Amino acid sequence: MPRDLVILACAECKRRNYTTTKNKKTHPDRMEYSKYCRFCNKHTPHKETR
Repeated sequence: MPRDLVILACAECKRRNYTTTKNKKTHPDRMEYSKYCRFCNKHTPHKETR
């Protein structure tokens, strides 16, 4: 499978809120997005977890 499932966790409360896919051959490093966290009630950086 060319794309792998990754989990995004909130940088502030450390809860795992989102899942997405990525191509690990073209993007080997960890991703980071600014997404809404329903537990913090604001937009926070979400980082890829392992």
